[in-house]
Amino acid sequence: MTDLNGVMLLMGSLLLVSILAAVVSSRFGAPLLLVFLVVGMLAGEEGLLGIAFDEPQVAFFIGSLALVIIIFDGGMRTRKERFRVALWPAISLSTIGVALTCTLTAVGLVYLFAVPWPIALLIGAILSSTDAAAVFGIFQSQNLRIKQRVTSTLEIESGTNDPMAVILTMTMTTGIVSAQAFSIPAVVLDVLLQLVLGYIGGWLGGRCFVFIARKITAQFAFFPLLAAAGAVVVFALTSGAGGSGFLAAYLMGYIIGNARLPQLMHILQVQDGLAWLSQIMMFLILGLLVTPSHLVENLGLSLAVAGMMIFIVRPIAVLVSLLPFSYPLREQLFISWVGLRGAVPIILALYPWLSGVPGQELFFDIAFVVVMVSLVLQGWTLAPMARWLKLEVPAAAEPDRRMALDQVGSNDPLELWSYEMREQSPACDHGWHELRWAVPLEFVGLIRDGEWIRPHTRPQLREGDKVLVIAQVQHVDEISRVLAAGGQARTLNVSDFFGDFALNGELSLADVADFYPLGELDDAVLPLTLHEYFTRKFHRRVVVGDQLVLGSVQLTVRELDEQGYLLKVGVKLLSNED
Repeated sequence: MTDLNGVMLLMGSLLLVSILAAVVSSRFGAPLLLVFLVVGMLAGEEGLLGIAFDEPQVAFFIGSLALVIIIFDGGMRTRKERFRVALWPAISLSTIGVALTCTLTAVGLVYLFAVPWPIALLIGAILSSTDAAAVFGIFQSQNLRIKQRVTSTLEIESGTNDPMAVILTMTMTTGIVSAQAFSIPAVVLDVLLQLVLGYIGGWLGGRCFVFIARKITAQFAFFPLLAAAGAVVVFALTSGAGGSGFLAAYLMGYIIGNARLPQLMHILQVQDGLAWLSQIMMFLILGLLVTPSHLVENLGLSLAVAGMMIFIVRPIAVLVSLLPFSYPLREQLFISWVGLRGAVPIILALYPWLSGVPGQELFFDIAFVVVMVSLVLQGWTLAPMARWLKLEVPAAAEPDRRMALDQVGSNDPLELWSYEMREQSPACDHGWHELRWAVPLEFVGLIRDGEWIRPHTRPQLREGDKVLVIAQVQHVDEISRVLAAGGQARTLNVSDFFGDFALNGELSLADVADFYPLGELDDAVLPLTLHEYFTRKFHRRVVVGDQLVLGSVQLTVRELDEQGYLLKVGVKLLSNED
């Protein structure tokens, strides 16, 4: 019993220290995953606590289970509209990009360090995936919002390249262990089989969960647990059938996240905590597993691989993968720099270790050092790089607090939203009865100085009031544009970014040129509407924040509808300083 108490005290203390250290370090822009990894190393065999942990099987099991939860969570948070602007570019990155990363890394290892081809290809496969959690954790901690085309590309890529990396790693490992010569057609066929079975498993799992969630009656607290358990079951069944369990978990999450279930808000809230717990536990275990003195033996090779991947391999893979999609150069540069490696390469490095591949610790050491270098070098510079490349956009207007009302049994999910009135809020200093709405909502009242002021008193909305409304989830944007402060980012002012005036997307360039100095324009483009002109320039993937400079005028996409049609364009007259 004493030993059990000691283990519980140790694990609880490590978890507590990790969370507190992450809260402190996030203020300095440190990647949170790096903090968890360092805490694990400090507690390890050569750290302050000297805990001897040499159980790769346990680490692989915990890591795989954690990855299922993390990937499932990522799928649920991937919205349909993101696929409109980034599906095929992201798929290109997660297939062609992963293959190029694996191949180019192997070429460098073979010709620069005389590593045998099978081992070099296996190292390349292990290191070929990126980590969205590391990237978006940094964005969130620094209150940074990036253009949707870039964030959607990174999000979908990282959600779909993990399964590709897993498939390649397992295929390469099996070939080495069985001492069979690599057959490219056989590898391609195996990859396609795993992808097809993974897609089928994820689609069936998602549809089954949505059907069950709509048919059964249970306390809302059970649904997040049901979702997580379902993801684990689907992963295990798909993997057992020879498919990609990780792809199945991602697709299942995507289907659930876009099904408009009334329980979705509660599922996401609990899943967020489960995903963070999985991240923390995974990195703590991996930090405990590593022996720093062993890293020194292959440190030179590991650092060379890290440098090669960051400065050569990733940029080439991104350039080739995005070549057909005409991405702006600054966005390609940022996507190249954001190829952060997270826990997946370290977990994958355990697979050849457990399979008995000769020189098994080499894979783990290289993966660990590459991840550390990536988190330190790229992780600490993500926010400055985004601002330097001018990819930041003002944060969207949204409620300060959201509460799902799934117990009322509405066919369309209802939520209670709270908005704190600020000076920038369009509704501030107006009576509620003065506001006009194009969408249905119910005014519940407001909280002023801790007191509930009910609707029948027809209150005037003042700065500092907390306004309460009930509405359907799909109307959150329309309502937030009136009640929220307009999305002030920490370093980016809305009017400075978009300009003080907005034009309708249906106006033609000729109409705009009558009022603004657009410079010399070809007669062929003058009849085009702003929507048509932006669509032509950005190859049908227009997002909020896209900018064009015509003469002395900067035009910035300000608002799109759900189908991607341009509704509003901000206008800003440029000075000589601009």
